[in-house]
Formats: sequence, structure tokens, C-alpha cells
Amino acid sequence: MTISWEDFRARVVERGEYRGEAEADHATRVVLGLLGEHLVGADRGEIADALPPTYGSLLRDARPAAEPLTAERFVLGVVGWIDGATPATVQWDIGAVLSTVADLVPGELLDRVIEQLPEGYDLLFGHPTSV
Repeated sequence: MTISWEDFRARVVERGEYRGEAEADHATRVVLGLLGEHLVGADRGEIADALPPTYGSLLRDARPAAEPLTAERFVLGVVGWIDGATPATVQWDIGAVLSTVADLVPGELLDRVIEQLPEGYDLLFGHPTSV
């Protein structure tokens, strides 16, 4: 059973300390949409299955990116989609969303996803890997 859309959003609101649900929902849609462009194969579907359908579809429906973004470029990509955002505020947004995702998926799936992404995404998910 997956978490409800309302419960997922409530967790993001709490972690991101958002003033409202709409702000958290927008950040979630931006982060997951961009992440979906960089995940491939069955792992992408497995993560999507762990999310509420509204958010899972953002991963499934994203067109694959021509090339993977570094973690730094991922942050800058999100900045472009959130009004008034800075790299620092977007890191907070990304952390609120991706740490919520990380809590919902099995550890081995999260490890596989982090392995397929460029260096630095482990920190964005709130699960730093050892050096």
C-alpha cells in the first residue's frame, strides 16, 4: 500500500517548513519531475509505485534527459522552476521531497537509485554514502 497524496504532502510541508500546502506541492512536482528525467529502468517504476499516484506519475511520465545532471546542476535546474528560489532554498526543497521519498522506499532500492545518479545525489536524498 502506498502513502496517500495528502500524507506525502503533509510530510513534505513539515520537513520543508512550508507556509502552505500549495508551496510544498509545487516543490514536490518540480523535484520529482526533474528526478524522473534522470532515473531509468525498473528502479524508476519501483520508486513511482511507492509514491501516491499523482506524484508517481511524474516519475513515470518524465522524458529521459539527454545527459545526466550533476547534483549541482540538478539544484540549479530546480531553481529555474521555483519563483524567488536560490540554490540554498532549493536544496532545502529538494531535501524535503527526496528525504520523504527515501523514507518510503526499501533501502536497497534507494541504494540502486543513488548508484545510477551522478555523485552528490546521496546528499540530496539525505543518505550520504561513505567515501
